Amino acid sequence: MKFGIIQTFDCSYLPGKEEQLLVYVGSHFECAVHYPQLIQAGFRRSGEQVYRPYCQQCTACHSIRLPVADFTPSRSQRRLLNKNKAFNTLTTTQTREDYYPLYERYITERHADGSMYPPTPAQFESFLACEWNSPLFVEAYDGDKLIAVAVTDVIDTQDHRDGFSAMYTFYDPDYHHRSLGTWMILQQIHHTRAQNRHYLYLGYQIDDCNKMNYKNRFLPHERYFNHRWHRFENAQQVSEMANRLTDLVIDLHR
Repeated sequence: MKFGIIQTFDCSYLPGKEEQLLVYVGSHFECAVHYPQLIQAGFRRSGEQVYRPYCQQCTACHSIRLPVADFTPSRSQRRLLNKNKAFNTLTTTQTREDYYPLYERYITERHADGSMYPPTPAQFESFLACEWNSPLFVEAYDGDKLIAVAVTDVIDTQDHRDGFSAMYTFYDPDYHHRSLGTWMILQQIHHTRAQNRHYLYLGYQIDDCNKMNYKNRFLPHERYFNHRWHRFENAQQVSEMANRLTDLVIDLHR
């Protein structure tokens, strides 16, 4: 397999930091073949690009995944499931015309300070489009009304049905009080489990980024660092790891 390193740029998650990516370079066929292996080694997909952080002076980003058979919702997650029990979800491989209006409202009203603003149809299409991979969509409904969509990759190897990779979720801003971001992860866990798959990959966890810390609340989970997955059973282990990472970053800058 061939890889390239892109130039550094301002980090999207940690102010004052620079980011650099290791990018897989291969044909569409090679990407399709090696994508499951790369996901298992901490990589991530965005559009056509498969990448992993390659920052020389920072170790803050960890790929994180949930072993869904072992997951037990916390008290607050159980309350959320009960609160939203009237909603339902389904999976499909077909997009709908109302995806983009929902995405546009979500970005405009919830993330106008982010890199995806302002939203455009072309941006949305490039975000979803991938010639060598077709995502799965988890749709959420309040009655007949579409209120959320989770873009999800199916990760299959030659040996087994490995899992799902949660790419991005957008939802109706009028439902922000229903914590649909967290609820849609719970729904993806449900669908991963229902299809007898092992893991739900959640992208990167960055302990010093408040926008990312919701992922820490799903336990047990596994993080990829030092070339292997490490399991965390409880909040105390997560806190101890965050403290060790802070000390490591301080040492790197001495």
